[in-house]
Amino acid sequence: MSRSAHPAGPRHADVLPEGHYSAPPADLNTLDPKVWAQTVTRDQDGVVTVGGIDVKALAEEHGTPAYIVDEADFRARARAWRSAFGADADVFYAGKAFLSRAVVRWLHEEGLNLDVCSGGELATALSAGMPADRIAFHGNNKSTEEITRAVESGVGRIVLDSFQEIVRVAHIAQSLGKRQRVQIRITVGVEAHTHEFIATAHEDQKFGIPLAGGQAAEAVRRALQLDGLDVIGIHSHIGSQIFDMSGFEVAAHRVVGLLKDIRDEHGVELPEIDLGGGLGIAYTSDDDPREPHEIAKALTEIVTRECEAARLRTPRISVEPGRAIVGPTAFTLYEVGTIKPLDGLRTYVSVDGGMSDNIRTALYDAEYSVALVSRTSDAAPMLVRVVGKHCESGDIVVKDAFLPADLAPGDLIAVPATGAYCRSMASNYNHALRPPVVAVHEGASRVIVRRETEEDLLRLDVG
Repeated sequence: MSRSAHPAGPRHADVLPEGHYSAPPADLNTLDPKVWAQTVTRDQDGVVTVGGIDVKALAEEHGTPAYIVDEADFRARARAWRSAFGADADVFYAGKAFLSRAVVRWLHEEGLNLDVCSGGELATALSAGMPADRIAFHGNNKSTEEITRAVESGVGRIVLDSFQEIVRVAHIAQSLGKRQRVQIRITVGVEAHTHEFIATAHEDQKFGIPLAGGQAAEAVRRALQLDGLDVIGIHSHIGSQIFDMSGFEVAAHRVVGLLKDIRDEHGVELPEIDLGGGLGIAYTSDDDPREPHEIAKALTEIVTRECEAARLRTPRISVEPGRAIVGPTAFTLYEVGTIKPLDGLRTYVSVDGGMSDNIRTALYDAEYSVALVSRTSDAAPMLVRVVGKHCESGDIVVKDAFLPADLAPGDLIAVPATGAYCRSMASNYNHALRPPVVAVHEGASRVIVRRETEEDLLRLDVG
């Protein structure tokens, strides 16, 4: 296949239109370790490898598009979070980021707990052997069936999200002859610096019970009176993809203030506080996330300081990293299909996936990186927009990035940091088949979630 520049002249770095992108890197062949999994590198032929396997071999065996997960990286990040918080705190992996039975087993083996927010996630966790007492069950509208299964299974905690749910969980627990451990999720009025759709602690949204107006205090008051509930703590989650710790500081101050009020009114010091997750990762070289030990130190110091000021015993802290563990461990491997230069604008590079395997760009205006991975190139950089094959103008995978000007159909490109939410939010739009998730480890690859087939689609169509 020819590797010469395609016709009509791609946009080179010296004639770029205005836009929201960084300058082209000095070397397009260099892979920034901030945005790629730990074992990702280029071999002597310039082909990207992960876990000791090159992407050409992965594409040949598993096809494209495909989510490629570095198992060693996932385990290392899980261990880093567990080690950072130590034995006096709990780390709950947020299953909504990405969940499969293989991931559940990795978490179990690495000593992490698991946060689920649906009956399906709970079923996956239990089927893979996660002990029920290490599972937390979230959700703003849990069904009676979901709550019943959670209580029957013996989940370690249910996070109560509304006044109705307080009564519902208590009734179900009593009817089953159990006393269910619960936390009460409150919204503390913190406006996290994140996208509107993933900010979750301001009052005008669907999650939690507002601290303002005494609602959270009333929720605790009611829950403490019900025999079916064992209120163990307060839960707060302020948003997602957050780099600034100041929001957590304000949230902790307000949560501890509630704990003090609870002690003063009821004579009870609740033993736990969950500060949620939402810590950001590097999607591009411009992002600068904190390491787990820095986060653990900061959160522990914040809570300890606030409790000392309120003359409270420091409660056991829980956190819920999801994206921060799985996000950087994976990349999506695509094959280039068509290349369309638009003079004076940019070059559109179409791949064999799109918004069906990564909706985040269209939904949140999320930013991603991209690299040519099946070879190296000394060609000049061109400004590209990586798009999918779906019937939507908003079908964009990477809004603005740079790839070599000799990019050609058949090349393999990869988008890093797609481990979180991409497969979880994948769809069958245009009857696309959802890609497989392939785990690589020490020179071997295995499918942990298989590619969908046409038979899968037709099996559900019973008309």
